[in-house]
Amino acid sequence: MSRRGLAAVASVLDQAASSATNILVLVLAARLSSASAFADFSMVYVAFSVLLGLNMAYVGQSLVLEKGEGLAGACRSAAGFTAAVSAAAGALLAAAGLMLPGATGRAFLALGLVLPLVLLQDGLRYCFSALRAPERALAADALRLVCVVAALALQPEGASAGRLVLAWGLSALPALGLGLWLLRPYVRGSRTDLRPYLRRGHLGQRFVVEFAVGNGSSQLAVLGLGVFATPLAVGALRGATTLFGPLNVLFNSANAFGPPVLGRLGGRRATVRATAALGLVLAAVGAGWATALYLLPDRLGRELLGDTWASASALLPATGAQYAVMGLGTCALLTLRVLAPKATLSLQVVFSLLSVGLLLGGYAVWGVAGAAWALAAGSALKALAAWWRVARLSAAVPAPAEPAPTPAA
Repeated sequence: MSRRGLAAVASVLDQAASSATNILVLVLAARLSSASAFADFSMVYVAFSVLLGLNMAYVGQSLVLEKGEGLAGACRSAAGFTAAVSAAAGALLAAAGLMLPGATGRAFLALGLVLPLVLLQDGLRYCFSALRAPERALAADALRLVCVVAALALQPEGASAGRLVLAWGLSALPALGLGLWLLRPYVRGSRTDLRPYLRRGHLGQRFVVEFAVGNGSSQLAVLGLGVFATPLAVGALRGATTLFGPLNVLFNSANAFGPPVLGRLGGRRATVRATAALGLVLAAVGAGWATALYLLPDRLGRELLGDTWASASALLPATGAQYAVMGLGTCALLTLRVLAPKATLSLQVVFSLLSVGLLLGGYAVWGVAGAAWALAAGSALKALAAWWRVARLSAAVPAPAEPAPTPAA
């Protein structure tokens, strides 16, 4: 296998390790703690997830677009900025935890203490992505997965949320140490400069707005559906979406590790051809995964989702169609992220809000199946608009000039 193929495999495995860590943390915490303690832990983990997404958007997404001689300095500066900002955010969370009463306050206090460790450890993934060394990110994240599972497995049954948060956060230390050691040869001798992150117009500011709109609209859609729909309908949509978790790993890998690879293709048209081919592959994988789930025996389906399987399985055609077109849309947005980073914000804002309206309208007219097909329609429209913008960018490339005719002798 070529070096580029090995890098792609390492990127997917790294994203899989990161996703598995997040899933297992919640599973182990739920098994160890009481209902009230897990509720506190879940609140803390939601807060962490939001901060993680903001850091990924502001620092990580802009870092993977860097290239050239200043890449080492950019990686060192990104790590330094993440460390400084996470320390400040951790101090605020710790102060809030001291003011909140009871177990909830202690859980947020614990998050404030460990936040710099977990955010910096995750942020190193984007440094390795920009440096085209995803195998080093995989090594650190695999160690993180092993350590967090071991740390939580050693906790006693009925452990408090604060104790679980501390165990989860401190278990990032070995992976953080390994990541910094693996990064050191690349950034040795470079200088840390935090000023670009503080300037107005930094590219990460647009990506933060995109994250806020996308994440906020999805939460708004769920809340809105919960007002008008029954809990069974919400559970069916959640269950159907959960079954497509492996595809989310592929989409996240493309977003996190795609830009550095595409930047080496050497031209706009080559980038568009590569992402179009990748989009078709992801769409085919999504359709194949949906078909496999649809043909799954009910006995195995109930092992996966329990009683929710009956209602969720009826939505698999619609959710499968949604994920198939999401593969195309993800690659279109990835193309724009590389060729015209400022072009993605308007698309994310318009079509995230459109998806909310389609979701609620679809449920009002055709019930939960209508809501699922409405989400698929929203994803299809978003993919179509993104590829249309890519086509406009490609058409704007001037044709190569023809050589001047040689004068006759």
